[in-house]
Amino acid sequence: MNGKIVLITGANAGMGLATTIEIAKKGATVIMMCRNKQRGEEALKTAIEQSGSTNIKMMICDLGSLESIHSFINQFKEKYNHLDILINNAGVMTLKREVTRDGFEMQLGVNHLGHFLLTNLLIALLKNAEEARIINVSSGAHKVGKIHFQDPFLTKRFGLMKGYAQSKLANILFTKELSRKLKNTNITVNALHPGAVATSIGVNRKTGFGKSFMKLMKLFFLSPEEGASTAIYLATNDEVRHITGEYFYKKKISLVSKAALDGDLSKRLWTWSEQQVSIYPQK
Repeated sequence: MNGKIVLITGANAGMGLATTIEIAKKGATVIMMCRNKQRGEEALKTAIEQSGSTNIKMMICDLGSLESIHSFINQFKEKYNHLDILINNAGVMTLKREVTRDGFEMQLGVNHLGHFLLTNLLIALLKNAEEARIINVSSGAHKVGKIHFQDPFLTKRFGLMKGYAQSKLANILFTKELSRKLKNTNITVNALHPGAVATSIGVNRKTGFGKSFMKLMKLFFLSPEEGASTAIYLATNDEVRHITGEYFYKKKISLVSKAALDGDLSKRLWTWSEQQVSIYPQK
């Protein structure tokens, strides 16, 4: 991993921070993408202390804002001319319906559309690498997910799992379609289920509501370090260097839902997503 540049979204806590520390230990330059400056700076300090590496940087970006994503990309391109590994780790889960700055339902907006735009805007830098990898953190929740095209932002009937499962199914459909579009390039794209992990994903981004529930979860669920193991494996192991378009669980290729294998659905979601974030079709 020496000399490789790795970008990790949602790196200020949980699996993102654990992934940052372990990959930095392996010699890579890691850029921690964080939404909040104060929490990001605290996480950066922790990452440097625990990894023993000084090749860790922190950059600000809110995946719930298309403007923030474009601003981040401009800053990133000023500093780096290529990117070896992109780990789309950031995720939110909301107990009640919330919206992003652009009016998207928060879970679909951050978990899918924010990463969709970010990834597409980074493709050129990934192509500049000798061998590049995109890793999307999805969830086993995708298996109960549907893409609700008639009301994708759940304005009429919101449900926590309905919205979260939709966003996680979108992660896998995005992975499958992007891997097809990048066939015969230097870039592989894979998704993963980290397992049931005790993180801050269910804590309200503004009020902090849900912290007590998340503390209780830690008694029964995997630690962030355990949850990060498959993402680290996909980012660093030579065994998967030529594997693309797959879904991993516990470092092995795993089965996905019938909907996740629907090529027509992945194409439809791709076109819809392009329209939402206003980008040109990926060549």
